[in-house]
Amino acid sequence: MAIHSPDENGYSLEKGLIKFKNKFWVAQNSALQTKIIDAFHASAIGWNSGVQATYHRIHKLFHWKGLKVAVEDFFKQCQVCQQAKHMNTHPAGLLQPLPIPEGAWQDLSMDFIEGLPKSEGYDVILVIVDRFTKYAHFIPIKHPFTAPTIARAVFDHVIKLHGMPKTIVSDRDKVFTSVFWKELFRLLGTHLIFSSAYHPQTDGQTERVNQCLEMYLRCVVHDPPKKWKYMLAQAEFLYNSSFHSSLGCSPFHALYGYDPSFGALPVGTSS
Repeated sequence: MAIHSPDENGYSLEKGLIKFKNKFWVAQNSALQTKIIDAFHASAIGWNSGVQATYHRIHKLFHWKGLKVAVEDFFKQCQVCQQAKHMNTHPAGLLQPLPIPEGAWQDLSMDFIEGLPKSEGYDVILVIVDRFTKYAHFIPIKHPFTAPTIARAVFDHVIKLHGMPKTIVSDRDKVFTSVFWKELFRLLGTHLIFSSAYHPQTDGQTERVNQCLEMYLRCVVHDPPKKWKYMLAQAEFLYNSSFHSSLGCSPFHALYGYDPSFGALPVGTSS
């Protein structure tokens, strides 16, 4: 009897490993399942990310029946997650959404995370989010900072990569925003007056990203909290590569059209 690979159900055999629709088939090996979930959730790859983000990372490479339930059960038993995370509820009152962005890095939102312990002299994080792709940049800032200081940071980390935005959403006052824009134009070396708009209002999207970032940092540096700056770049990568339900993919994929590689993921196997 001839054996076809893949068979009619999608199973195939490659170098002694069973695959299901090009994903490694784990079957009911509970010990191996736990190792895989732990590698994608509690290690530097997962950084104690949520159920959805962990599930989608695993689901790209592995498959077994009850995968999502297993991830949810693992999450409920993770002591770090239970201590550092909280539930999110919709605020009361009528929502007044901002205009829908037309393209990537045309409309940004900006906010600050303050009150952090000093890490290499830094005690503030400037969070900048592209409202179209949800892609974010996390920039360490030192107190005291001014509008020109923030303009320089935005230019060095955002404008040089993505160009000048049309709008920026912030809760800062009009004096701050006016000086901020003048400094950005000065750094660009232009005297043109663009029809760019700055909305001095609160943006819930950036505040939600702030919550994610704070949660990541609590999970990773709860013992040495003054090392948060050292982990900031990793936090940015993990946030941008995590699955977003509103996008149906990660911000990285929304911006670049493909998912980032996490490199080789050695997982122990037993004979």
